[in-house]
Amino acid sequence: PEIVMLDEPSLGLAPKIVRQMFEIIHMLRDRGLTIITVEQNAVMGLENADWGCVLDLGITLFEGPADKILQDDRIRELYLGKRATSV
Repeated sequence: PEIVMLDEPSLGLAPKIVRQMFEIIHMLRDRGLTIITVEQNAVMGLENADWGCVLDLGITLFEGPADKILQDDRIRELYLGKRATSV
């Protein structure tokens, strides 16, 4: 395949397994696959993405490079919680 779509890949997994899973996702990306992920674990999802999109009730609130989303004060406060303030 050229594109892999993942819906909530970290849901219900222990933190150690989540990290391992994202390592595998990176490996697939390094092999040239495009990975599209829907992830409620916003910090983990954005830390492991090149590009992100923040939605609220189906409306795009922010779209752009994942590192820029993680740095946006409004997004961090509203959607990422206190943990993200140290990112």
